[in-house]
Amino acid sequence: MEVFLQQLINGLTLGSIYGLIAIGYTMVFGIIGMVNFAHGDVFMLSAFIALILFIALQQFLGIEALSLSFVLVLFVSMALTGLWNFVIERFAYRRLRGSFRLAPLISAIGMSIFLMNLTQVIQGPRNKSAPQLLADTLCLIGESTGQ
Repeated sequence: MEVFLQQLINGLTLGSIYGLIAIGYTMVFGIIGMVNFAHGDVFMLSAFIALILFIALQQFLGIEALSLSFVLVLFVSMALTGLWNFVIERFAYRRLRGSFRLAPLISAIGMSIFLMNLTQVIQGPRNKSAPQLLADTLCLIGESTGQ
């Protein structure tokens, strides 16, 4: 039962993230009428911005309060991601709005490839892990049996 509840929490969290990305896709398609293949890459870039800001606040600026760090990271990463989206729309998509249907699609695929490679060049091809927030494990459901 303990594993089921943990997996239920994990599934609801991951499903919420997928739902948020799907709402973003439908809003973009509904407003500008094109599929933005770079949408998922902008989410990835936003996650990297949030991770880098969180590490900078914790280690370099010495802000120890987690709630203050989370609020600052939330607003700054949203602002930077919004600015990045504005730049993408201005330079990659706006000029192609009146053209035939294939040109914005190719531009969106090219922007997706660009963002993936830019992030890999800046961050490196290795896995990144978030810093550990709690020193000990927090068990929400009950005592662990060690199995």
